[in-house]
Amino acid sequence: MNRLSESSSLYLQQHADNPVDWQPWDEIALDSALKQDKPILLSIGYSACHWCHVMAHESFENPQTAAVMNKLFVNIKVDREERPDLDKLYQLSHQMITGRGGGWPLTVFLDPADLTAFFAGTYFPPQPRYGMPAFTGLLEKLRDWFDHNRESIAEQNQKLREAIQAMQQHGVEGSAPNAGIFEPAFRQLEQRFDGAHGGFGGAPKFPQAPLLCLVRQMAAMDQEFAIFASGMLNGTLRAMALSGLRDHLDGGFFRYTVDGTWTIPHFEKMLYDNAQLLPLYAEAAAGSEKPLFRESAEGIVNWLLSDMHHAGGAFYASIDADADGQEGGFHVWDFAEVQNLLTEDEFIAFASHFGLDLAPNFEGKHWHLVRQTEDQPPLQDAIRKLHAARASRIPPGTDRKILTSWNALCIEGLARAGTALGRDDWVDLAASTLGFIRSRLWKNGRLYAVYADGQARFPAYLDDYAFLLNAAMQLLQARWNDDDLVFAQELADAMLAQFEDPVSGGFYFSAADQDVPVARLRPLTDDATPGGNGVAVKALELLGHLTAESRYLEAAARTLGSSFGDMQQYPLAHATLLCALKTHLRPPPQVVISGPDLKKSLSWKTLITGHNQVDCYVLNPGSSALPALQGPAPNSEDTRAFVCEGLRCMPPVDSVEALQQQLENL
Repeated sequence: MNRLSESSSLYLQQHADNPVDWQPWDEIALDSALKQDKPILLSIGYSACHWCHVMAHESFENPQTAAVMNKLFVNIKVDREERPDLDKLYQLSHQMITGRGGGWPLTVFLDPADLTAFFAGTYFPPQPRYGMPAFTGLLEKLRDWFDHNRESIAEQNQKLREAIQAMQQHGVEGSAPNAGIFEPAFRQLEQRFDGAHGGFGGAPKFPQAPLLCLVRQMAAMDQEFAIFASGMLNGTLRAMALSGLRDHLDGGFFRYTVDGTWTIPHFEKMLYDNAQLLPLYAEAAAGSEKPLFRESAEGIVNWLLSDMHHAGGAFYASIDADADGQEGGFHVWDFAEVQNLLTEDEFIAFASHFGLDLAPNFEGKHWHLVRQTEDQPPLQDAIRKLHAARASRIPPGTDRKILTSWNALCIEGLARAGTALGRDDWVDLAASTLGFIRSRLWKNGRLYAVYADGQARFPAYLDDYAFLLNAAMQLLQARWNDDDLVFAQELADAMLAQFEDPVSGGFYFSAADQDVPVARLRPLTDDATPGGNGVAVKALELLGHLTAESRYLEAAARTLGSSFGDMQQYPLAHATLLCALKTHLRPPPQVVISGPDLKKSLSWKTLITGHNQVDCYVLNPGSSALPALQGPAPNSEDTRAFVCEGLRCMPPVDSVEALQQQLENL
């Protein structure tokens, strides 16, 4: 019997009508497999995934294929966005079994006795193609192999478990963390950079926001590669803003393009991509006269508000790649359709600007909009007409669950972007999103990962804690709130207590009291989102320096020490940890401004924003936070600033000129 209909996950609900006897990952399903001594077919995906839909249509909706699955396996469906712990474990298992990276849908076969993977793959077709076997034939062979090779499977599983467990302990031995790692990292960036089209690597092409954040850090370094890194960053941001990766009607960015020229995407849109790209575009816009960057940042926020905003103040997870069973149908255009929507003059300008005067770029007969020039003619009326016409089509589905980690990325992005471009309304959005999470997903000192159907579900993972702690620290810089500082300390203390390995250093992905199969993972690398260990280091150092709390700084240092060997082996896979290492080795100046006149204090902050990489906090009048930095009972008429660099603080100053001089001296 299929048990997915009561799930809060949209992805699982999408499979509730399959003839497959799908089970959620729970004790009932796992016990059933163990009692029947029946292997588990584990299928992991997410609601917006195009190839997940393809495999569902081809195989899971097919009664004959379902009959084979039901006869031979206990079939379990997992939403990777609700259970990233399981996804990370079995993606790693896939990589170790096959020797190549995974993806979604992830198809893994588990021994019911120990839940170890004995075979793994991703998409399998119904008939042999793409060099892959037919799915039903594979199922029958795997079950026969499982039944007749139990001893060799048990031996293989034992080796796999030992290898996975060993990877989580001490990592690769290396020297003490040092700045020598940045030179080879930059040379690898040079090799991977696509000088013709921007971005890194070829098809399929992803934004790779964590790598772009590393490039941004390198562009701020006093080294010979700073100028090239700046060009690399701005060139990529420009290319993506003009490209088919961007939805030019609503401003959001798609997840990736199938080609290396940023032309045709798979059309899903993820909150996490847009949340990470937002501050990159806003901060680039603040340092540039290019209107394209500001337009891109504003477009992301407009999309967030129009398509992704929950009435309570947070943001939904994703928008599907497919609409009405068809990929791209919602987004692509026919020549005559656009011509009929616009006046003759509008059409001529629009066609030239978005490539409709070129050959069709989608399946040889349709056009996906790709902007041809950075210049922006007055096309807003034409864009509004197409946007209205598109709204009459059957839209792709929106996954309305709220994920703590992705909303935390959005809080950080809105806070940083609002600060960079002077948009207090964006900072308001960041604050309301943090309020949503605090009120609905923080309960009795514990964070939860998912909010769906009015309920908080799944004890949170490392990424939830680390991303939210970092978001709170960024929001404190955008707009001070004493309660937010208290909350940040509570998050940090809970993260240290529940996730840290205090002996070897670093953080596990799952909490100490959570039951996980095979091993507690200690992931160090980035995926499409930044690695939780790297973000934890960054956030703990911000909080530790602000509060002068050595526990936070020591935990950050232990994490860098335990992971530096891995960083040396594969620098670009650890981009977020490299960014954290840069600020660890040379902490940016920290400025705390306090005084009775908030407007005056904020004006001081505005005057020092030209100084690169300064962490600046403006306390509210009457704030009781940070007594050590505010010093002994200042004159109530004074506005004062306190500048620290790492563990060294300077005497307070009472004029903006003196503050600027201290920063110049640093």
